Amino acid sequence: MTDDRKFRRRNPLSAEIAAGEQAAKLARAEDARRMAAAEEQSRIAAAQEAERQHKLTAERQAEADRRAAAERQGEVERLAEVERRAKAEQQAEAEHQAQAERQAGADRQAKDDASPDMVWSRLPVFSVNARHLDRNRIVTAGRQDPAHAAFDVLRTRLLQALSENGWRRVAITSPTKDCGKTFTAANLAISLSRHQNCRALLIDCDLRRPTLHKVMGADNPGSMGDVLRGRLSAEAHFQRMGDNDIHAGPNVAFGFNGVVEPYASELLQSPETAQTLQTIERRLAPDVILFDLPPALFSDDVIAFRPLFDGVLLVVGGGLTTDKEIREVERRLGENTPLLGTVLNRAEGTQLSKYSY
Repeated sequence: MTDDRKFRRRNPLSAEIAAGEQAAKLARAEDARRMAAAEEQSRIAAAQEAERQHKLTAERQAEADRRAAAERQGEVERLAEVERRAKAEQQAEAEHQAQAERQAGADRQAKDDASPDMVWSRLPVFSVNARHLDRNRIVTAGRQDPAHAAFDVLRTRLLQALSENGWRRVAITSPTKDCGKTFTAANLAISLSRHQNCRALLIDCDLRRPTLHKVMGADNPGSMGDVLRGRLSAEAHFQRMGDNDIHAGPNVAFGFNGVVEPYASELLQSPETAQTLQTIERRLAPDVILFDLPPALFSDDVIAFRPLFDGVLLVVGGGLTTDKEIREVERRLGENTPLLGTVLNRAEGTQLSKYSY
């Protein structure tokens, strides 16, 4: 120990050098450590950044993949929607076409059902009793009575006059009661029924004293007033003759009336009556319409109805009607009313119901 102290005392510079070298060595080691630590930190940071970038890239790729998948799904859905709409449009078009075809078929069927021939064929019928008609002097029913020929002549001349003038509505009236106007109208109607190419209607417009249904033997006459007012359709009211042995054809129909109308004149000249007659002509397409009207001198019914008929058949009673009465009827009807004919009825003693005018 003495020698060493001596030595150190003798070599202080050497000791300082050694200490400096040791310190430098330690400093270098510390620098190396710090550099290694810094490098490690940089490496770790680089690795973390690389991982972050990898994650970011992966996220971006995943987002891109999601977007691509969403776009593909959207395109699939769009194409599916386009296909669905196309199918829906095709189905709608097919349904529309089918509906149009069904409607066209229904329209054709409705048109067929509404055609005059079809409407006429569906009219109700009433039973025909030949003995009843004979008792009421409907001579055209059996045709054994020679008087039926006169009605056939009247029928032919009437049809010629109507054809020449383009008319179809014929009023049948008389000056007074008991002249046989309903008798004449019924016989003329049955005579017309045998005309193959003529469709005729006989309408009881003697609304104050309807008797046509009694003459023809119809049990359910109904209300002609309801028809004229538009409350009841013509096809529900008019009746054809059923199967019969009097050889009456199917081409005549009757508009009976069993209801007395206290305001007959007002009804006959109403707009509803005019409209109803137009509807009857359109629905049934008759060639001739006969109107059994009241006696012309009893009330103003015939005058009220004048605008709705084309011409008049005047039935006069042999030995009953006077010239003065005939002239008065002509005066009331006016000179512009076509007189299609004057029927002289000499059938006294007929069993027609009497008027109570």
